[in-house]
Amino acid sequence: MTTARLPLFPLNAVLFPGLVLPLNVFEERYRAMMRELLKTDEDEPRRFVVVAIRDGRETAPTATGMPDTVAAAPPPERAPAEGFGPDPIQTFHRVGCVADAATIRERADGSFEVLATGTTRVRLLSVEASGAYLTAEVEELTEEPPCEDRGDEAGALAEGVLRAFRTYQKRLAGASERSLATGADLPDDPSVISYLVAAATVLDVPTKQRLLQAPDTATRLREELTLLRKETAVIRHLPSLPATDLTRAPTHPN
Repeated sequence: MTTARLPLFPLNAVLFPGLVLPLNVFEERYRAMMRELLKTDEDEPRRFVVVAIRDGRETAPTATGMPDTVAAAPPPERAPAEGFGPDPIQTFHRVGCVADAATIRERADGSFEVLATGTTRVRLLSVEASGAYLTAEVEELTEEPPCEDRGDEAGALAEGVLRAFRTYQKRLAGASERSLATGADLPDDPSVISYLVAAATVLDVPTKQRLLQAPDTATRLREELTLLRKETAVIRHLPSLPATDLTRAPTHPN
C-alpha cells in the first residue's frame, strides 16, 4: 500500500472524514507547520494528519481554539516532541485522519486560524521529530467495498441510526420533532452517515476513536446504534442534564 510522510497534528479530539475542523494554532511548532503548508500552491491540497492523543498520555499544554482575544505574550517555544514522551508514537492512537486545510489565516501576532476538512483515514507507521514539527509516515486505511448482502445491511443500519440519532437530538436539546432535520437534509451514503453521527454525538475520545477505526461501515453503524440507544436512555433519566453545554461544539485545541 502507498505510504506518505505528512505533518502530524496531535489533538485531544478525533477527526472524521468529511467533517470540518477549526483550529487555533498558537504554539511555535504548529505555527511552523502552517507556515510550511502555506508554501504549497493554492491549487494543491495542504494536507496534515490529525491524530488523537491517548487518554492520560498527554503532558503538552492545550487551549481552546479561535478565541475572541489572543494573549499578548506568545507561548514558550517547545521542541516538536515535547510533552509526548521519549517515543511519541506510543502517545498517539495509531489511526488518524488526513486534514486538508482550505483556509490558513495568519494573525498579527503570528498565530493562525485554520479551517480544515477531514479526508482519508490513515494508519501511523512511524513518527519523526527531527524537524521543526512532528511528521508521520502513514498508509491509507480504506474500507473494503461491501458485498451485496453487507451493502444492504449497511443501508438498513443507516436508516436505524438516523432514527435513533433524531431521538437522541430531541432528548439532548429538548427540541420538538418538527424542528429536527428531515431525511432530505441528511446524506444517503451509509459511510457518510456513520462519520457524521460519530462526530455529532457527545462521546469521549476513546469511544470516538473506536468508531473511527472500525473495520467497515456496517460495524461502525451497528456500534453507533447501540451507543445512541444507551445515551438516549441516560439522558431520559437525567432531566437536569445541561444539554446546552453538551451540544456546544468548541473549536479544537492546539
